[in-house]
Parts: sequence; C-alpha cells; structure tokens
Amino acid sequence: MTKISGEVDRRAFLGLGAKLGGAAMLGRMLDWPGELSGNRPQPSARHFTSPAIEETIQRVSGRIADPTLARMFECCFPNTLDTTVFPGQFDGKPDTFVITGDIDAMWLRDSSAQVWPYLPFMKQDASLERLIEGVIRRQTRQILLDPYANAFLRSPHNRPLSWSVHDRTRMLPGIGERKWEIDSLCYPVRLSHAFWKKTGRTDLFDEQWHRAAELTVTTFRQQQRKASRGPYCFQRASLNPYDTLALDGYGNPARPNGMIFSMFRPSDDACIYPLFVPANLFAVKTLHRLREMAAEICADRALAAECGALADEVDTAIRLHAIVEPTNARSIWAYEVDGYGNALLMDDANVPSLLGLPYLECCDSRDPLYLRTRDFVLSDRNPWFFRGSAGEGIGGPHIGMNYAWPISIAMRALTSHDTEEIAVCLRTLRNTTAGTDYMHESFDVNDPARYTRPWFAWANSLFGELILKVEAEHPALLQRTY
Repeated sequence: MTKISGEVDRRAFLGLGAKLGGAAMLGRMLDWPGELSGNRPQPSARHFTSPAIEETIQRVSGRIADPTLARMFECCFPNTLDTTVFPGQFDGKPDTFVITGDIDAMWLRDSSAQVWPYLPFMKQDASLERLIEGVIRRQTRQILLDPYANAFLRSPHNRPLSWSVHDRTRMLPGIGERKWEIDSLCYPVRLSHAFWKKTGRTDLFDEQWHRAAELTVTTFRQQQRKASRGPYCFQRASLNPYDTLALDGYGNPARPNGMIFSMFRPSDDACIYPLFVPANLFAVKTLHRLREMAAEICADRALAAECGALADEVDTAIRLHAIVEPTNARSIWAYEVDGYGNALLMDDANVPSLLGLPYLECCDSRDPLYLRTRDFVLSDRNPWFFRGSAGEGIGGPHIGMNYAWPISIAMRALTSHDTEEIAVCLRTLRNTTAGTDYMHESFDVNDPARYTRPWFAWANSLFGELILKVEAEHPALLQRTY
C-alpha cells in the first residue's frame, strides 16, 4: 500500500486521482494551500480570520515553553478557519461550507468536529458566531437532502467525487458519498445543542431545523430494522472489502435487538457487525439532546417524548447486548455486535470510538466499565493498537497495519486524568509531524516520515482543543520541553 512520505511522494499521491488501495481518500483532492514546513498560510490567503482566535493563539503560544509545540499550536488551531471554511449566504442567512482539508467535500462529522473548538470564542467574536451558524444551517439542508449520506458537495452542480460515481445506491445531486454512519446525524446535533447553550439563541432552530430533527429520529427508527431493512442499501465495486457492503448492499446480517444498525464506521469503513456500539452510545446522548431542544425550543412534546423513548430503548439494548466478558477478563464494551451473541473486540482511531466515549459525554471518564474498556483498547489485545520506535497509538483498517492516527493520541490525552500519560501523548504528537508542524491522518509508528494526508483539518482542530484543555487543567505541562 502506497503512503505519503514527504514532499515528492505527496505530489505523486495527490496526482493519482483515485482511492489509494481503497484506504486513503482521494478523488477530488485539493493541494495544500501553505508550506509543509511549519508555516500558516499568509494572511491574504486565509479563508477567515477571527480576532478572538488570533488573540488566543498569541496568549497560549506565549505560555508554551517548547518552541515546536508552540509552533504546532499556532499552525493547527486556526487551520480549519485558515484553509477549509467558505462563508457565504443562502436566502439571506449565514451559510458555511467546510471541506475536510484535501478533499473538496463536506462531511457532517468532520465539519462539526473541525469548528467545535471555536465555540467558546463566539461571545468575543460575532463574525465567528455567524460562521458557525452557517455550518449548522448548511448541515440542516444536507440532512434534509438525504439523512443517509455522510458527505456533500458544494452545490448540486458540482462534479461527484470520483470514487462514488458508480455506487449502487440512491445518489442525488449534491451528495458526495452515501455511506450510512450513525455519527453523521449525531455530530450536527452535538454542534447545534452546544451553539444553543453557549449563545442562548433559538432563531436558527426554525421549521427547517425542526424537520431535520424529526428526520434524524425517523432514520434512527428505520435503522433499528424491526419490521424491515429500511430504505438504505449500498454497494461499490472495490478491491477493498471495507469500502463496500455485501448481500446486495445491505451489509452483514444481524438480529434486530433495539440497537441502531450502522453500515459504516466513522472511518467510512464497513462494519463487520452492523450493531456498532460507540455510535449507538453516541445516538443515546444525541437523542437526549434532541429531546431537550424539541421540548424547550420547538415546543414539540410529541417529538421530545419520542426522543426520550427511543433513547431509553437503545440504551437498554446496548446494556443487554454490547457488554462482553473476554476470556479471563472482566466486562468491557464490545466494538460491534450482531445480536446473535457474536462480538468484535477492537477499537478504531476514528471518533466515536470506545476510547472517545467520555469526550462525547456518552459516559463518565472514571466509570469502571469505561476504564476496563480503555485498558483493553490501549493494549496489545486491541488488534489496531500499534507500538513502535516513534510512539504508540490506535489506527484501523482504513490505512492498515502499524499506522497510528494522531486523532487517537489526542483523544487518549483528552480522556485522561494522568498528567504523565498526557505528557507522553504531547511528546508523541510533537515528534511525529515529520517536521511539518501539522497533524496527519496517520503515521508509521517506526518512521513518522511515512504518513498519510498532510492536510487533515479535523486532526488539527483536535490538537488545538487538546492544548487549550491542557492550558486550562494542567498548565505545568506546557512549561516542559518535549
């Protein structure tokens, strides 16, 4: 499997124009807008500038003793604003399209995660608030277009993503990819709920948003598959089994048990067992958020009651079917189950993950069941946990063996209470950028000069969020040199 490894290979990689081994996302790829040597794009080339974010960069960077770590924060924290947002208007209201970085498409998950660290700064910057409002309004229209799609194009007239053109599914104009992933509907609710709580505004949660909320609940109900498999199917001609589904696009069989079926993981890889546990736990939290918003904003008691009832049903099913006891071990969360008693024991770097459950507020970070699960996924018992001379972290089948994802390393630190564990994560992230000062999608745990995706804004945002959390909770760690 080819990997990006430095500047020369990066340009060859971007020039392929197709999915690489069915793993790293290509197709409508965009070239990196800045230098690969630790430089932000020049101010004139930045898509959006927030005075509140710029002040925070200056303040926090001044408190970081390690010059490389400080430079990484200066580059990574604003990277979404610098390079991936396209603010505009639609029907006279804010509208923001957000690309993932090197892919010219907007993922519901990635776009939500990319702007998430900026939410606390909206009160200081009205233009930043409008930008994020525009993300929510754009996501609302995307969900109404198709709740089963995971990625969307800038307009219905845009050329489709090259790898999706021949997919056997219901591809409407404006859809970039149609892989059904539970988290694609959960992340926009997380963003909307947090926006409401931080601003107190309800005007953007209008009839259109209300219909998208109803459609989210309807889709979750359909994908419990109690009466039928529902309207979704998908199949792609691919050499990579994780890039498509079996059984005429319906995925591997599973017994309905109250959980929600997810054909794909947040990595965009196909599930082995379609009752995907981290996303079901995320859906429970999402339904509780929707219940609160339906009751307090939309005055829709029926929708609020439906959200509460469905959340309880899914949560009960998870507790009954997704907690397993490995040989000679105490109970932990499974990663996927099938309702017949089979369970997949692993974790993937992409979030929702088992490791990231407290980050998404799906459980307490000190919950004993979570801590046992955490011990498992950060050990050699997890087949996608890799150790090497450059560091350790969780990867996944999306890239393959011995490639750890910086997202998993940042998530480990974000969910830890151990300052030394957090310090190790900071050191690993610092030392595995191959001199670029940006996060990558993944890196070889024995050679960080071998990496994928030099422009991956979600990972950059998460690193910025981590530094802000460390500054607030463990400021002494920023006084170290790594």
